[in-house]
Amino acid sequence: MAPVVGIVANPVSARDIRRVVANATSLQIADRANILLRVLAALHACGVRDVLMMPENGGIRAHVERGLMRARGTGGSRGEDIYPALHTVSMPVTGTVADTHRATAEMRRAGVSALVVLGGDGTHRAVAAECGTVPIAGISTGTNNAFPEHREPTITGLATGLAVTGRVPPHIAFAANKRIDVSLDNGATGATVTEMALVDVALVTERYIGARALWRTENFRELYVTFADPEVIGMSAIAGLLEPVGRDESGGLMVRLSPDGDCRKGITTLNAPIAPGMMARVGITDWRRMPAGVAFVPEVSAGSVALDGERELSFSERDRLSLTLRDDAFRTVNVAAVMRHAGQNRLLTGTPVPVTAVF
Repeated sequence: MAPVVGIVANPVSARDIRRVVANATSLQIADRANILLRVLAALHACGVRDVLMMPENGGIRAHVERGLMRARGTGGSRGEDIYPALHTVSMPVTGTVADTHRATAEMRRAGVSALVVLGGDGTHRAVAAECGTVPIAGISTGTNNAFPEHREPTITGLATGLAVTGRVPPHIAFAANKRIDVSLDNGATGATVTEMALVDVALVTERYIGARALWRTENFRELYVTFADPEVIGMSAIAGLLEPVGRDESGGLMVRLSPDGDCRKGITTLNAPIAPGMMARVGITDWRRMPAGVAFVPEVSAGSVALDGERELSFSERDRLSLTLRDDAFRTVNVAAVMRHAGQNRLLTGTPVPVTAVF
C-alpha cells in the first residue's frame, strides 16, 4: 500500500502569556499554511500521494487549499501536480487539545505511516500521548520549542517522505525518544491521575493553575527533564546549563531549585533563558541524574505540576506524586540521519548508490 502521512497543525500554538511577557514569536495562520505547503511539496517529491489532516477552525486548511488550487491552475512548475491529495479526518472540532488527541488516534487507526506535527512542546506532547508506534516529525511553531528541533520544514518533509516510502532503512530513519510519566494519587478520593511530559516536569509551590504557562521563577522548586540541552529554551534550559544530557542517552536529570535566585552559601545561581528573550536568575541547591525506570518522589509537599512548560495538575499534602522516566517511549523521524543517508547514497538523484540494508 502507498504510504499516507498524517498532519496535525495547531492553529493556536504560541499564543500563551509568554507571548506577552517575553519576545516570543506568534505565527499567523497564513505562515502556518505556507509551512504546510512546503512540507506537502517535499512529501510529493518523495512519492507520497495522500495526506490526512486534522480539522480545525483556525483557517489553516482554507489557506492550504487556496495554495493547492493555485498550483492546479498553473499545472505546477513542470505542468504536473506538485502536492499530494489532502483529506481531512471526519470528526467534530472543539477548539481544544481534545481535537489533537482524537485526530491523532483516528490517524493511527487509519494506518498513517508518520505524523507531521506543527506546534510547540504541548502540541507534540498531545500527539505523543496517542500516536502509539507511529513516528512523529516535529516542526516548531509554538512558544517554547524544546522538543521539536528547529529546521526548515521542507527538509522535514523530505526526510519524512524518504522514511515512509522505505528508501531509508528503519534503523536509520527513526529514533527512540524518552518521556516522563507522572502519577498523582489523590489522598481524598483514592483516584489516580496519570500524565506525561516529553521534555520537562516542573514543580511549583502555587496550587492555583491560572495562566498555565510558566514564566515566573520564584515559585520553582523541582525540575525533571528527559534531556538537558544548553541550546534549547524553557525550563529544560536550566538543566542543560548545569549538566547536558543528550536525547539519545538513557535517563535524564533532576534539579532542585531555591527561590528568588538565592545567593546563600551552597546555592548555585544560574542565569537561564526560560522564554524567548527572557533571562531569569534561578537558585540551584543540587542536581543529579534521573535513571530510566526509577520512580522519583518529590520533596515538594503541595503545589502544581507543569508539563512541558504548562501547569496541568495541582496537588496537596494528602496526595502522592511520583515521576518515572521511560526510555524508548515513542518514535520520531530522525531527520538529520535520513538526510545524511540520502546524501551519502544519492537518493534524490536518478542513479542512487546501491545500498545493502542492515536491520
